[in-house]
Amino acid sequence: MHVDARGLRFEIRPGGPESGEPVLLLHGFPQHSGEWDAVVPTLHGAGLRTYALDQRGYSPQARPTEVAAYRLGELVADAVAVLDALGVTQAHVVGHDWGAIVAWALAAGHPDRVRTLTAVSVPHPAAMAHALANDPQQKARSAYMLLFRQAGVAEKTLLALDALGLRRLLREVGDDARVAAYADPLREPGALTAALNWYRAMSRTELAAVGPVSVPTTFVWSDRDVAIGRTAAEACAAHVSGDYHLVELPGVSHWIPDEAPAPLAEAILARARPTA
Repeated sequence: MHVDARGLRFEIRPGGPESGEPVLLLHGFPQHSGEWDAVVPTLHGAGLRTYALDQRGYSPQARPTEVAAYRLGELVADAVAVLDALGVTQAHVVGHDWGAIVAWALAAGHPDRVRTLTAVSVPHPAAMAHALANDPQQKARSAYMLLFRQAGVAEKTLLALDALGLRRLLREVGDDARVAAYADPLREPGALTAALNWYRAMSRTELAAVGPVSVPTTFVWSDRDVAIGRTAAEACAAHVSGDYHLVELPGVSHWIPDEAPAPLAEAILARARPTA
């Protein structure tokens, strides 16, 4: 389905019983709403209504060209506007990777719109800042962002040789068909640049402005995540004032929704299972 919001048209994959409590699913880089395909059947079976959003830059008709259009405040405003367009007053919010950053900021800035939060892989921005300042290993893990912020250079690197760099980045999501399902849409003109603009618009000031989260929160982290280390994961608790739970998935990579959909779905349900 399509939703018009803020002068843009977003693509959304809805599912589950229409009367169920709503769940907004926010994907990360370099993926799209399809990353939730193996997770949502369990949520639907529990009676939840899901809305998997192709976010700004990923929906072809929501792809501004200016880098500043991808600042965190714009991404959060999109999520609020999409909820408004769907007629959803309050939702369980689940985000992975960059989607987790949007989810953290949404929960911190608009707690009235978020019933529960399940953040996957990426912790609260303040926890990341703590790790980057205190853990040399986390600084090394995050070095890839320097490449992604280089306009033109990153695109050339990731798309060269039949998008070999992009496919290597995604190699742990599954088989070749699964890798292609994510990589191929980003080979369309302008698509990868739009996705990378999230990194280029990233502002320390905006990230630092994300305050503590008061809604019930679960953070799901995997110990084989090459991007996020234990220091950042364990620092997350200090930035949640509401009920908080850390779920650690051993032996799983960064791509949790693809590699471990069953335990992720259970973690989401433990937080968001309908009570009535």
